[in-house]
Amino acid sequence: MELEILGSGTSHGVPVIGCDCAVCASTDERDNRMRASALVRADTGETILIDAGPEFRLQAIRARIRRLDAVLLTHSHADHVHGIDDLRIFSRTKPIPVYAETSCALDVRERFSYVFRDTQEGGGKPHLETIPLVLGGEPGGSELRCAPAEVRIGTVTATPVPVFHGNVPVLGWRIGDTAYLTDCNRIPDSSFRALSGVRNLVIGALRERPHSTHFSFAQAIGAIDRIGPERAWFTHICHDFSHEGIRDWLAKNAPGKKIEPAHDGLRVSVRQ
Repeated sequence: MELEILGSGTSHGVPVIGCDCAVCASTDERDNRMRASALVRADTGETILIDAGPEFRLQAIRARIRRLDAVLLTHSHADHVHGIDDLRIFSRTKPIPVYAETSCALDVRERFSYVFRDTQEGGGKPHLETIPLVLGGEPGGSELRCAPAEVRIGTVTATPVPVFHGNVPVLGWRIGDTAYLTDCNRIPDSSFRALSGVRNLVIGALRERPHSTHFSFAQAIGAIDRIGPERAWFTHICHDFSHEGIRDWLAKNAPGKKIEPAHDGLRVSVRQ
């Protein structure tokens, strides 16, 4: 099984519109960061999308996606769901299940209301089945539960991992020995336990400077140290640093640690 990073950028993407900074003007393909999302391909054929951002069509063409069995959403911010209409090509014969935390599922049904009501033939629209996942526990607390505790997509088991994006609980996802946690600035104790044994970790690390709703580089390293994966990658990266600039920063600030910046097209081997 394999996880492919479809996009490693923050909500603006990189290059940023109207920006002429060194990173946005870079000719290094690894500095071209589409909005954050990922794809899981199982050895048995299942293909699972994590988030459908505004560049999903371009990402799907580049990654040569031919089928889609399910979508796992982290949250409903525009940079993670505004490619949903392009799911239509994959839902001609049957609806695609979309797993999302309850409020996220409601946002999707409101924002894309035309998908879920009877309309005339023609024009095309995706056929989706939203499947709400219910979070329990005290808001802002150290214990958050998700029901169901896991979802099954063919032969693949995916575990929702609650994390905080500012004060808002959102979902990361664990599949086998690999976890994908984007857009977070705090991980509750219960989710650290759910991440025990993770070998590969993709984690949001927006920039070196602090941010109110995202891990900084240093904060992400702190979370990586506590989780203890063999390898880790930063994602949801802004244009403050180039790919090579982040590698240099890590060499100075996290020497000896197997941490790298992710890049669009990165592929990670996953064991179920």
